Amino acid sequence: MSGWTADEMPAMDGQTVVVTGANSGLGYAGTEAFADAGATVIMACRSAERGEQAADEIRRAVPDAALDVRVCDLAALDSVTSFAAGVRAAYDAVDVLCNNAGVMAIPRQETDDGFEMQLGVNHLGHFALTGRLLPALAAGDGESRVITQSSGAHTAGEIDFSDLQSERSYGKWSAYGRSKLANLLFGYELQRRLADAPLDVISVACHPGYADTELQFRGPRESGSTVKMAGMKVANALFGQSAERGALPMLYAATSDDVIGGEYVGPGGLLNMRGYPAFQQSNADSRDEADAKRLWELSEELTGVEYELG
Repeated sequence: MSGWTADEMPAMDGQTVVVTGANSGLGYAGTEAFADAGATVIMACRSAERGEQAADEIRRAVPDAALDVRVCDLAALDSVTSFAAGVRAAYDAVDVLCNNAGVMAIPRQETDDGFEMQLGVNHLGHFALTGRLLPALAAGDGESRVITQSSGAHTAGEIDFSDLQSERSYGKWSAYGRSKLANLLFGYELQRRLADAPLDVISVACHPGYADTELQFRGPRESGSTVKMAGMKVANALFGQSAERGALPMLYAATSDDVIGGEYVGPGGLLNMRGYPAFQQSNADSRDEADAKRLWELSEELTGVEYELG
């Protein structure tokens, strides 16, 4: 895959792709690339207004883009349920689901359902969404894919089942690392369960490296720290690659013929922070099958979503 770019994506005419967080950053870049390849892209956005603005911008670059903006607030399970029901009613099948949206290093908050926000949005919201959309993913003519966006920060994460919601102790970066580790535990466990099911669906994980997007600024903004905002701008300018380049692992995982279930794709350049897509290995904690099974069962309990796998 040396030097792979979005120009090498196969034609996606007739395919339907769901991208969460599609109105900005990696989601925006991915949506534009999928649309340019001919796919119909369902833009799952927390704000309909921001989603429509992004869709208008993409249509200026890709005049024939087939875009469908729909509200999906991953911090509210009712919104996830409504979004999935609307998609299943409007479309016969979904070919690719990109679990891309996320929040990073924010002051402690809770979702509508009482989950710690980073775990709730980054993991539990996507767990629920994937389960709700699984029948549509299984309904396609060929292989469908679930792509879950993690981060190199998963190596700093720890799944503490005695305080999963960080109620006793909260660190914004440790909570972010936990949520990104949860993404990988989920993605790999989903693949193991899909491999035992009569469904033509695979699960693939990816990470963008260090991409210069708005994700980095929400934490400093909500903390009210102008110093941290300035520092993040400097760091992004020095180390970050573009959102378009950061989206390449997700695009590769979603479309390349040499991707199989259970893979982990990220930038292959300096410290895995930038560069073209490459197959990589996540840390040992992310491959802990006992933790993955326990997290899965707890996620079912917390979200009320059970997967129809058989």
